[in-house]
Amino acid sequence: MSTRQPIVSVLGHVDHGKTSLLDRIRGSAVVQREAGLITQHIGATEVPVEHIYKVCRPLIGNKKFNVPGLLFIDTPGHQSFTSLRARGGALADLAVLVIDINEGLKPQTIESISILKRFKTPFIIAMNKIDLLEGWQTAPNKPFILSYKEQTEEGRAKLDERMYKIIGDLYEKGYSADRYDRIEDFTKAIAIVPISARNGEGLPDLLLVLIGLAQRFLEEQLKTEEGPAQGTILEVKEEKGLGSTLDVIIYGGTLHRGDTVILGTKGKPLTTKVKAILKPKPLDEIRDPKDRFDTVKEVSAAIGVKLMCQSIEGVVAGGPLRGIGGNVNEALDEVVNETKVNIDIVDAGVYIKADAIGSLEALAFECKNAEIPIRKYDTGAISRKDIIDAAAYGVPQHRVILGFNVDLLPEAKEALPSYPMKVFTNDVVYRLIEDYLKWVEEEKRRLDVEKRAEYAFPGKVRLLPNCVFRVSKPAIVGVRVLAGRIRPNQTLLNTDGVDIGKIRSIRSGEEVVKEAIQGQEVAVAIEGPTVGRQINVEDILYVDLRETSLKEMQAMDLNEDDRMVLEELKEVKRKTDKFWGM
Repeated sequence: MSTRQPIVSVLGHVDHGKTSLLDRIRGSAVVQREAGLITQHIGATEVPVEHIYKVCRPLIGNKKFNVPGLLFIDTPGHQSFTSLRARGGALADLAVLVIDINEGLKPQTIESISILKRFKTPFIIAMNKIDLLEGWQTAPNKPFILSYKEQTEEGRAKLDERMYKIIGDLYEKGYSADRYDRIEDFTKAIAIVPISARNGEGLPDLLLVLIGLAQRFLEEQLKTEEGPAQGTILEVKEEKGLGSTLDVIIYGGTLHRGDTVILGTKGKPLTTKVKAILKPKPLDEIRDPKDRFDTVKEVSAAIGVKLMCQSIEGVVAGGPLRGIGGNVNEALDEVVNETKVNIDIVDAGVYIKADAIGSLEALAFECKNAEIPIRKYDTGAISRKDIIDAAAYGVPQHRVILGFNVDLLPEAKEALPSYPMKVFTNDVVYRLIEDYLKWVEEEKRRLDVEKRAEYAFPGKVRLLPNCVFRVSKPAIVGVRVLAGRIRPNQTLLNTDGVDIGKIRSIRSGEEVVKEAIQGQEVAVAIEGPTVGRQINVEDILYVDLRETSLKEMQAMDLNEDDRMVLEELKEVKRKTDKFWGM
């Protein structure tokens, strides 16, 4: 038996520095090439143990480890945990949760911890951006534990203050945590490693803690036997000069060039042959490599590689890969079970599409958090059929397709204007959700305005003193709108329920306006009454409503003052019709 590299997932809140951390480890700039500088897809980077020895030498001297290195997975921006699976569980053996020391715990941070706990994935916290602390003297690439000793009292105090705030917040959530060098039992407390991803400070400590935990607690779990490959598909993509390829994490067994493998698809699993295995160089990124891949005959777990196969038609990212060993049916069953997407759907909701299973589940996760119901889901580009499907269902806010990192096919673009539905696409998950929710709010406001225009609306005014501009024919008086709104052609009632006249026009200064709302003071021309007889200054008047409009009023999104006026109007109307509104 040999010991494989542990798979380490890097996750956390958006903009807290996950990809910047890996960029510092491997000396690259993948983050600069991401959409919105946010990681959208899963990448893999192999960090060999020789590199760890080099970085950590100031801390470990010539100490050696049995673990051959670390395989990092960089997960999508603010998704709390990748949906990549291995044998039905989490793909990662370890995780690094990145937290901005200046921002502390965010909702996605808490969710990340909860999911890591649920999957029983051991993790540590990289407390990032210590270089931005007031009074901190940056020491690029230096171990934190050595740098801390050289700081001023002010610098140490500021770091401790922020760190203990995070520790306190974690404690309130039921988690025990402390700085890594102060922990006696790593099974009972979460280790915090202060770092600066931007200048490398604290990275030796982080790598040392990771490989130390792997060797101490995971060595049995990391032992791997010879056998057919087990893997998870990260990406399905077109590569210039290579054609269609698969980016894959092999987490178990060995894969040989020429092996027959079973791959997860949307439907029936695909059986195909491996034509070529392309391996990125150590410290390079499978998703966005700096150097050319090496062509190899075989690879063993754990490793990230690019594969060329005889066919990958219908293969989906996030799906499983199984090498065929002795029992073909068992391998087929495993692939079928692991390709199933776990998303709750309802009869009324939106249609979501994404380019990969992991992306789809990430989008569904965020939809659930935002209380957006999902009626249907699928992977792949948005087609004309999708447009027709979405346009046929439900209320306007559900006649929607949310597309994460997918394009509209030309036929869909052409068809879209002809159908009463909306398409939102984005290559950043949280922006896609934000765009949709913003549109829903705008639609609610627009429909509310339309409804209010269609029906009368509650209104209550007070006649202002010293603002009688004409006594009658029509009476022109200044009023203050106490609640609701008033419009021309509305009938006004006094507090005894008596009709005193109709609003002919409303002026604000020299401008004629279509309505006046709560808080405004305007001049109103009222046809019918005479000031001093039917109406007087300081009188309270109400907008008359038809009884048939009452149900619509009560169903509308009225504020507290508007609802109060509606109740007052009922009492006023019941002075002349005691069953009004019942």
